Amino acid sequence: MRRALRLLESAGTHPNGAPAKQLAREAGLPLPTAYHLLRTLTHEGYLRREKGVFFLGDAVGRLVSGEFPGAGRAGRTMAESMRHCHDLIGAPVYFAIYREGEIEIVAVAESPAAPAVAEWAAFRETAHAHAIGQCLLSQLDEDARRDHLDRHPVGPLTPYSVADRRTLLARLGAMGRTGPVLERQEYALGHVCAAVPIRAGATVATLATSVPLHQEERLLPAVELLSKEIGSMIGSLEFSISI
Repeated sequence: MRRALRLLESAGTHPNGAPAKQLAREAGLPLPTAYHLLRTLTHEGYLRREKGVFFLGDAVGRLVSGEFPGAGRAGRTMAESMRHCHDLIGAPVYFAIYREGEIEIVAVAESPAAPAVAEWAAFRETAHAHAIGQCLLSQLDEDARRDHLDRHPVGPLTPYSVADRRTLLARLGAMGRTGPVLERQEYALGHVCAAVPIRAGATVATLATSVPLHQEERLLPAVELLSKEIGSMIGSLEFSISI
C-alpha cells in the first residue's frame, strides 16, 4: 500500500496530469510495478487517465476517511477488520503477503495488553524462522521456494529454529496448503505463533497471531477464530493485496 500511496502523492503534485514513466520515477518504483499499481488505482477510482496522463480521481477522499471499496460484508475497512480480529482473540494479528519474491507485512493490529512480536531480525529475510514466512513459503511451488531460500539462506535465530535448508524444505513439503502453520520459539524466545493461509487469485497471503509462551494453550483456539473470520474480511484483504 505504501507504494500506491507514493504514486498518489506524485500524481497530486501534477494538477495537469503526469505520464506513468514520470510518476514511477518520482515514486522510486520500477516501471512494471508502477503500471500494475496505476491500473489498479485507476480501476478503483483513485486515479483517472486522460490522453495518456494520470490525474487524481474522485475516490481519493476515501483514503482520508479509510472507506476502502469492497471492505468486507459489513463495509469494514482493512484497519477495522484487523482491529476486530485483535479484539476477538485478545492477541496481535498480522496480515502478510508474498509479493515480487519477498515477504511483506501489510498490516498489524496490536495493543499495550497484547503487543506484536518485536521485529528484531528482518521478517523478509527470516521467513524460515517464523509462522508467517513458513505459511507463505508452504504455498509456493518448489522452484519459487528454492529461489527464495537462495536469496535468503536458512540460519538459526534461536535454539528452536529449523537447523538447515534441507530440514526446512522437508517440513514445507509435508505441510498442507490449507491448514494452519504453528511455530514455537523459532523466531523469538518466549513466543509461539500460528498462521493460516489465504489465497486470493494467484496471490499468496496469510493471517497470523502470536501469544507468549506461558499462554500457549490460547494459540490454537485463537487461530481457529481467525480462520472463521477470513471470509468476512476477504474484501478488505483483497483490496490491500491489489495495491
